[in-house]
Amino acid sequence: MARPEADDPVATRLRTALACPAAPSSDHDLNPGQASRTARALRPAAVLIGVVGPADAPQIVLTKRSSRLRHHPGQIAFPGGKQDAGDTGAAGTALREAHEEVGLDPAQVRVLGALPPHETVTGFAVVPVLARITGDFDATPEAGEVAEVFRVPLAHICDLARYRIEGRRWRGQRREFFVVPFGPYYIWGATARILRGLADQLAR
Repeated sequence: MARPEADDPVATRLRTALACPAAPSSDHDLNPGQASRTARALRPAAVLIGVVGPADAPQIVLTKRSSRLRHHPGQIAFPGGKQDAGDTGAAGTALREAHEEVGLDPAQVRVLGALPPHETVTGFAVVPVLARITGDFDATPEAGEVAEVFRVPLAHICDLARYRIEGRRWRGQRREFFVVPFGPYYIWGATARILRGLADQLAR
């Protein structure tokens, strides 16, 4: 049985962080002038930042996308995707996608709130839904989309010194982005930028 939130310091800490004012983020933050926030209509999407594990060692659930996918093959990502017509807001999208991609039962998820939306260079407005996963969770990757499900310690994500800025050429221009590597996993791009935003709020 899940403990009451009053007895869960991790949930309390996360809710406190969410209460801190924060601005929306974007893939363009490190690349001013390359694209305009108002140049196009953004498609709504959501991801689940699921925090699992005991109070003394909480972890964030991430996935490695299948190398067979057309878009972002092999990249590290949160469970999530574009909003469907039947979803109940961003939380509904995040919970549905997490159930489909990693087998997470929505009944195990306590939604705590959401970080400011993140604009991706591919044209999505992504709402990061922050949640506490209760009880035991054994992931079941969706074979066609997810190659691996793994966990990163929240302490690793909270350490701002672990983030750095790298760059590569994309569509003829050099683009810079955040990275926060963890062991063999190269966490970068929108995923790293969203995690950096969470780390900034937790540091306040």
